[in-house]
Amino acid sequence: MRDFSGRQGVVEEFSNRVEPHSAGLRDRLWYGAASRKSAVWAGANGFNLLSSSVIFPEADQEPDFARIQQSQIRAFREAAETSAQAHGQARVSQGLVVIPTDSASPGQREKYQRYVDERTPRTRAPQGARGMLFAADLIGTSDEIAEQLYAHAGFQEVDEVAFALPFSFDHEDYIQILTDIASKLGPALGWTPAEVRRDPQ
Repeated sequence: MRDFSGRQGVVEEFSNRVEPHSAGLRDRLWYGAASRKSAVWAGANGFNLLSSSVIFPEADQEPDFARIQQSQIRAFREAAETSAQAHGQARVSQGLVVIPTDSASPGQREKYQRYVDERTPRTRAPQGARGMLFAADLIGTSDEIAEQLYAHAGFQEVDEVAFALPFSFDHEDYIQILTDIASKLGPALGWTPAEVRRDPQ
């Protein structure tokens, strides 16, 4: 059921809300922002913020990925606070590529390091006309990755993380990486798994 809001022409009824309706949807909407302007827009318009591995610096900013990400997140939160009625609880998630190697085989470690080495040059300098910056991939043991994250100015500002997986790995690689994230890296960052839901007997 929906509230009737009006009639257009002869046969069209319309509602002032998006249909079909999903209760709480506006609290689950995320906006992927790569610039300060888009981060501020997201905060002012009631979105949660996803800040990932690609950002655009302002003209007066040094090319320091973590510091720029931190400044964009703070600008988002400031904008969200001014629109609290529309926004409610503003959440921020960070999306980076992490490759824990705790349980990786020697062959997997070699493959993962080669992948990171091939992608690292793009992180060393701004790219393109707008000076796009890429975050470095994080590889190592879970303790080493956790240490890098805790020292990351952007990570220090977020409420949660969305770790990205490389596209080109094999199935067994993803099993190893996800297992290490769930059993080692997550706990090292303060995460605990939810209780396993059991079907009622």
